[in-house]
Amino acid sequence: MLAQIILFDGFDLLDAMAPYEVLSAGGQVAGGALQVELASFEGAREVRSGINGLKIPATTALDPRRADFMIVPGAAGAVSGDGPDSIHALLTRAVHSGLPDVLHQAMAKPGLTMGTVCGGSVLLGMAGLLKGRHATTNHMGLDALTAMGAHAVTSRLVDDGNLVTAAGVTSGLDLGVYLIERHFGPRIAHAVETLFQFERRGTVWRAQGLEPRPW
Repeated sequence: MLAQIILFDGFDLLDAMAPYEVLSAGGQVAGGALQVELASFEGAREVRSGINGLKIPATTALDPRRADFMIVPGAAGAVSGDGPDSIHALLTRAVHSGLPDVLHQAMAKPGLTMGTVCGGSVLLGMAGLLKGRHATTNHMGLDALTAMGAHAVTSRLVDDGNLVTAAGVTSGLDLGVYLIERHFGPRIAHAVETLFQFERRGTVWRAQGLEPRPW
């Protein structure tokens, strides 16, 4: 199996690298069952992050035909305003890069799981891919998800079938562990948790079971 971590100019380092490390470790513990790549829409290139402009090399182009997982990070920039280094501007530039075409192909591919961390779900929403879907993001972006037609959920992880979204930046660790558990089982996930000395937190929200009554 193959996971591609999507890099775009201005991406948040921890959003991308936390699931990269966790999924890579899971693949090793599972005997090489999962390979992980850093990929960009444009192909192999150095991609400037939003954290002090640190550049990370993408080694290949995004390819939904090859991938079983795609992980979309958010952007790192000014929270307020719409200046050139704001989160809104960075995500807008990513949407205008042609990336949405690949994301649409990926979401339409049977068996492919799309994951997002923090503002990555906002990017999907801007690309028109969250209408009617349950999703989460950083608490500051939940209203934006609702405005894009999503069912915004206040939860650390939301499982909506082929779409698994994670909340704030550190929840990329939780996303990686959960995807490993969902696809390779709890023993592999536990081995990764032990390696990283990290335990996934909270209940993964799904649209299943009894609906809670108001308090």
